[in-house]
Amino acid sequence: MLPSPGQQPIQRIAPIALDFQATTPCDPAVVAAMEPWWELQWGNPSSRQHRLGLTAAAAVSDARERLAHCLEVDPEQVVFTSGATEANNLALLGHARAIAERRGRPGHLISLSTEHHAVLDPLQQLRREGFRLTLLDPGADGLIDLAQLEDALQSDTVLVSVMAANNEIGVLQPLAQLGALCQERGISLHSDAAQAFGHIPLPIPALGVDMASLSGHKLYGPKGIGALILKPGIALQPLQYGGGQEQGLRPGTLPVPLIIGLAKAAESALADREERSDRLQRLRNQLWQGLQQALPGVVLNGALAPRLPHNLNITVMGVNGNRLQSKLRSRLQCSSGSACSAGRPSHVLRALGRSQDEAGASLRLSLGRTTTAADINGAIAVIKEVVNSLSNQD
Repeated sequence: MLPSPGQQPIQRIAPIALDFQATTPCDPAVVAAMEPWWELQWGNPSSRQHRLGLTAAAAVSDARERLAHCLEVDPEQVVFTSGATEANNLALLGHARAIAERRGRPGHLISLSTEHHAVLDPLQQLRREGFRLTLLDPGADGLIDLAQLEDALQSDTVLVSVMAANNEIGVLQPLAQLGALCQERGISLHSDAAQAFGHIPLPIPALGVDMASLSGHKLYGPKGIGALILKPGIALQPLQYGGGQEQGLRPGTLPVPLIIGLAKAAESALADREERSDRLQRLRNQLWQGLQQALPGVVLNGALAPRLPHNLNITVMGVNGNRLQSKLRSRLQCSSGSACSAGRPSHVLRALGRSQDEAGASLRLSLGRTTTAADINGAIAVIKEVVNSLSNQD
């Protein structure tokens, strides 16, 4: 409705954005890098009989080399996918099935109960195919220790999958220790690194990770693109058939603009990673300290360290989760769990010992490049006001 003559228009205040782990805005430099490849350079990289196709193929090759350089791997180890979910499926299903075919029987798989469903669901599919699956519950801090994994190993364990950084509570798993143990036993290690790459150092070969899954939209790149990073010699069956693209592992026309955008986003993320991490960690700590002062009963979920510098996950005890989320929605963009959880209580927090009600009254607050100290102060004030109003109603 238009304002009356002489009346000032109503100004709506945008909610504070603290949900950068769900996704990130595309970096303007990434958008600029992709722009020519949507219309001017529209060739198919598999059509190498003319200049348009050759130019596209050269651009994909260059992007693959640049991304590989960011990951400290060879370009041949990069398999482009539509995102980390597809990369996880290709790694877990493809590798487990290849090993089962070689050995003539399915084997044993290990993962954590706090993994993303993009890992848990493919593993459940493998269980239905005859594989045995052990899901380990981490400690109350969200972390697994070496002895916990070692105790779970069996004579035919073929694959371990542990994410680098948890998508909800942000804790960083000890991949180097897990990788050393798996290498010693001849067991493949996969890691969903979607939340880690571009935010923390991730030297994949040095960590002993055989397969790592990445996603572009978690590091200010475009949605719809990711990659699976493979150690040379890893056996893998494709999930789809119909072309020889991506070493015969992932058929289909390559999305040239998105691939270029992923490489540019990775370079940009690595260029400002240290400065960004330091700044966001200071702001995250300011947020946690402010919330502790404002809400004496607030509880931290997961270890404060090691943790992603831009993640904070809290439970507001004694508050109805649905009402908390409803009142915050118009003023603060955050989540109660994974962006893929569709509002269900977090299985991650349940594994850490939170009740269903407590998990529902939890907030994942994740900071980004554009987050300011004013945003942090505003978020503290909004959460305090909403929690106090709910407490007074009760």
